[in-house]
Amino acid sequence: MNQGAACFSRRAILAAGLAVLTLSARAQTPDQTLPPDPAPTPPPPVQLTPLRPQTPQPTPGPLQGLQSLPQGGFRLRMTGAELTAAQTAAVQALGRELAALPQGRITVESQVAGPANDVSAARRLSLARAQAIKSALVAGGLTPTRIDLRPLGRLSTPQDAVDILPPGVASPNVEARRS
Repeated sequence: MNQGAACFSRRAILAAGLAVLTLSARAQTPDQTLPPDPAPTPPPPVQLTPLRPQTPQPTPGPLQGLQSLPQGGFRLRMTGAELTAAQTAAVQALGRELAALPQGRITVESQVAGPANDVSAARRLSLARAQAIKSALVAGGLTPTRIDLRPLGRLSTPQDAVDILPPGVASPNVEARRS
C-alpha cells in the first residue's frame, strides 16, 4: 500500500471516529429545541357533600326569651330600642351558635307596632332594634359582615318583634317578601 492511501485511510478512520463521538455526545445531551415534558396530571377533585343549612335548636337556659319560629329562626319581643340584660345574654348565646355555622348570611328583620301615623319614625325605631340585635350577635362572636338588617317599620299586622333568621330560612313576614 502506498503512503498516500495509508494516510487517507487513517484520516478516514479518524473522521469516522470523530463523527461517532460527536453523535454519541449529542445523543446524551437533551435537545434544547424540544419543549419540556408535560407536568403530571393533577389528581381528580375531591367530591364534597353539599352543606345543608342547619338551624340552631334552642337549648334550655341561654336562649330563654327567644321564641322559635315554625319555619326556623327565632323571634324576640322588644318594646324599646334597647335589649334587656337577659335578652342580651340570649342573643349573644345565639350569636355563638350561629358563628359555628360554616357559612351563610343571617337576616335580622325588625318591626314595630307604632306609631301608625309616622312611617319614618317607625322605620327608624325598627332600624335601632335591628342594630341592637346585630351588636349583641357580634358580641357573641358572629362576624358582622354575615349579618343583614331589614328594618321593616310598621306592617299591616303591627307587632313589636325582631326575627333572627339563619341561612336558608325564609322570612315569615309576607309583606317583607313583597317589598
